[in-house]
Order: sequence, then C-alpha cells, then structure tokens
Amino acid sequence: MAGIEIVDLKKSYWVEKKELPVLTGINLKVPERQITVILGRSGCGKTTLLRLAGGLERPDCGKILCGDGHRMAFVFQEPRLMPWLTVERNISFGLRKQEKKENVGRIREIIRTVGLEGFEKAYPSQLSGGMKQRAALARALAYRPSFIMMDEPFAALDYFTREQMQKELLRVQRAERCSILFVTHSIDEALLLGDRIAVIEGGRIKKEYRVEEGEKDRGRNLLEEPFIELKKNILKQLEDVEL
Repeated sequence: MAGIEIVDLKKSYWVEKKELPVLTGINLKVPERQITVILGRSGCGKTTLLRLAGGLERPDCGKILCGDGHRMAFVFQEPRLMPWLTVERNISFGLRKQEKKENVGRIREIIRTVGLEGFEKAYPSQLSGGMKQRAALARALAYRPSFIMMDEPFAALDYFTREQMQKELLRVQRAERCSILFVTHSIDEALLLGDRIAVIEGGRIKKEYRVEEGEKDRGRNLLEEPFIELKKNILKQLEDVEL
C-alpha cells in the first residue's frame, strides 16, 4: 500500500506503578510524497505517535499499516552527528559498505541539495546549528527512506535560522519528492510546511486539515485571510491553549 495508515492506535506508559494513557485511539492516514504535520501542545503524545509510526516503539493495541520494504529515517531536535566524523562521513554513516560505493554520486548531489557544498570535510564542531540540521537531513535522505520522521527538528534554532530551514525543507521535499511525517507544537510552522495538518489533543486526532495544492509552490503568506482563519480554527480546536 502507499503511505502509512494508523488504525485505532493506543499507547500507555507506567509511571510510579500507575498507568498513564498517552494515545487513546489514533486514526490517521499519512500519504506518500507529502508533508503530514502532527500538531499539538507539549506532552500531548506527538513524539510517541511519531516513534510508533516509525517502528521505534510498539503500541499497546491498534495497527500501523504500510507497504512492504518501507525504510524509515529520523531527524530529531538534536542533529545527533558523530563529532569525530566529517560532514560527508556523517551523511553516509548509516549506509552499508556496498551502498556507500554505489551512492557516491548521490551523496554529492544530496550535499549540494541541502546547501553544504564546500563543507564536506568539516566536522560538526565547525558548523552552525542550521548547518548541523542540514547534515542530519542529508543523512536521512542518503538512506533512501520511504518516510522521513522529523521530531521538532528546528525547535532549538533561532527564529531566522528556523525560518531559513523551513524554506530549505520545502525546497528539498519538492526536489526529492520525499514523504515526511513532521511533529511540531508551532501552529505557524505547521501552516508553512504541511500538506496535511493533524491536530492531536486528549490522545486522539481532534481535527485534520488539508492545505490546497500549489500553495507551497507559490510560497505561503500566513498574513493572508485563508491562513489567518485556519490559524483561528486550529487555536479553537486546541481550546485556545497558548503554544
């Protein structure tokens, strides 16, 4: 099947001998070649859902349906680069030896795509925060994943770097036609990036929104009336919680 389908997913954790329900019945379709954003306040279960969808954890019950041979790659809030490896070697780190030989040209192309040309031999300590996240994204792309799972990857960046990285992600996603499940607690970020936005609250998907095709290509202006109304609607769904 194309994409990922999540059916009646439930997950709890045990804290001090007490069961803490986190996800209480998630139903969601994550299509291919789009950016699907999971939006919600801190502690609502966004990261848990991402980890379950990516196979890092197992649900208590429910199903995660995806096609055979799906490969998942992850980009976290911290770049998690190996400090003793160069940018080039960090990007190819997860590949088998044969894959590295077969993908030399592709790795060079990915480095160009994410804007790190000229920094192939640099070490993580020599990179800015934004450049480190570019390297983390490039490493995910090098794996040729079916889906890239991104857990608030720009949250630690300053406003201007974050804005730049959002634009870069859109450009890379268009160029690579990659499928992304993106977690954020920022409504503006969700509106800028998402083809689909799923608002999570109370352990369930409370509301889903779909942004018209073509909006990303022309660039989204969040001060335009449709986006202002959409933001108001999302805030209402989140019970006017300040995010």
